[in-house]
Amino acid sequence: MTMKAELKQFDDVVASLTGAGQGFEVDTVELAGVQYRNFAGLPDNLAQYFTVMLQHSEKEFAVYLDERYTFGQGYQHSCEFGAALVKRYGLVKGDRVAILSRNNPQWMMAFIGITSVGCVAVPMNGWWTTEELDYGFADSGAKVVVADRARVQRLATIVEKHDLQIIAIDDCSGLGVEHAVFAELLRAFSGAGMPAREVALEDHATIMYTSGSTGHPKGALSSHRGVLAALYSWMCMGVATKMSGAQAAPEQGLPPCALVTIPLFHCTGSHSAFMLSLVVGRKMVIMHKWDAEEALRLIEVEKVTWFNGVPTMSAELQAAAVTTARDITSLTEIMAGGAARPPEQVKKISGTFKNSTPGIGYGLTETNALGAVNAGAFYVARPDSAGRAVPPVTEFRITSEDGREQPAGERGELCIKSPANILGYWNKPDATAEAFVDGWFHTGDIAYLDEDGFLYIVDRIKEIIIRGGENISCIEVEAAIYSHPDIHEVAVFGLPDERLGEIVGAAVVLREGVQLSSDQLCEYLTGQLAIFKIPTHIWFPTEQLPRIASGKIFKRQIKADYTAELAAYLETSPH
Repeated sequence: MTMKAELKQFDDVVASLTGAGQGFEVDTVELAGVQYRNFAGLPDNLAQYFTVMLQHSEKEFAVYLDERYTFGQGYQHSCEFGAALVKRYGLVKGDRVAILSRNNPQWMMAFIGITSVGCVAVPMNGWWTTEELDYGFADSGAKVVVADRARVQRLATIVEKHDLQIIAIDDCSGLGVEHAVFAELLRAFSGAGMPAREVALEDHATIMYTSGSTGHPKGALSSHRGVLAALYSWMCMGVATKMSGAQAAPEQGLPPCALVTIPLFHCTGSHSAFMLSLVVGRKMVIMHKWDAEEALRLIEVEKVTWFNGVPTMSAELQAAAVTTARDITSLTEIMAGGAARPPEQVKKISGTFKNSTPGIGYGLTETNALGAVNAGAFYVARPDSAGRAVPPVTEFRITSEDGREQPAGERGELCIKSPANILGYWNKPDATAEAFVDGWFHTGDIAYLDEDGFLYIVDRIKEIIIRGGENISCIEVEAAIYSHPDIHEVAVFGLPDERLGEIVGAAVVLREGVQLSSDQLCEYLTGQLAIFKIPTHIWFPTEQLPRIASGKIFKRQIKADYTAELAAYLETSPH
């Protein structure tokens, strides 16, 4: 069958699944004056969606270090946590509750409990420094925070300022910070049911922070409908893929099992790895820390069938798998997201993992991670494409600078419209109005669509660096560097990196007569920026940075010059 015939067969199956009276029936809904394609049969809210866990009560839900929970246990503990929020903390609908922790089962239980009782889950970046957390709590207004020991230490100096009530996941004794203990709260409300709350699809569900081009991270505010629309889109695509036979992963006869490597504070982790697992009863094996050899061990022992990570992770997994003696034949899907995967890596993965289907997803925090997916033979044939729009409620449009829709093959800004789009940016009406126009989210990515609807991302309008799946605002890093008293001017930019996709580079002009080394500047930045945002390469030119006609720093030229200089150095360096 030709590729065009396979695409048509898939589209025909989607049409049959989304017709009147079908499980994924699509109608239209008006939200804030805009008409959207919509799933007619969505649950009333996330609380109702989470009850699907009870259909898999005896199956394994989560495995983490020496902890194991069934779906029944996971849901019961979520209910107990929800009861604690309502009865112990007196939280009401709309109150924000932060989650600040490395991945673990308690993170997921907390999320289920928070959103089920109508509160707003605020997952915070586990890499954030105290200064960044200070901003996050001031912006979100969250007063209750679920945190692990490493993060509680970072909160110690701002607890009083923000009147925080800490619920500690692990042992936080000896830190001198007042806290409740997660496990003790569950025991105190043992056997409790989930408190009933009137929660509508348009009510607030999550605030997830995203680093854009405007310095401080923006809180992406989503409704229950937004999250559910993303989940149902992926479910529909999965069913259609299986029914049509188009690029379906090979059947192994094993129960579904996911290796969770992506931080849950990112939509890809919380939505596709965590929440999507609930509906199919997919066991989640949570890694304490990424390590390719440990990943191979867990794949063998736990019979992992599904893997998703930033391209760096799948590249390291592939390299380790070449020489492993472990039985990793259970693995049938190797997904990636958060950054582009080099085309040659796609070939390596499909060549090494003979039983596996490679795939990649494209989405943004503002779209609840929903966007495009490319998988299987389609991906091998078009390894530089992000794939086609996930059906059936997502629309893509490529627009010129004057707003005209571009035909196939023509470049422009990618705009996305779907009910999964967020409601807007928390406390930032101007940024919301700029990014969301008539229901279309302006991504800031330059792209084109081919005649078959495959999406190709070619550039970015916004000044962000994507390092191993983490978005870094150039403006935020520049602001931190400018705060040093010896800095005259600075330009921060992304440098290509084979392992991480991009790394942070900076050209720094010092004030006349002063001296400053790269190490000294990085040490200064350590208290202000998460470690992944600190520049890897710093240059100290002695002349003014190049300008364009308007007088603005010519960032593109600077990036090109230093990328070439770094490449030449690495080529001649013995290291």
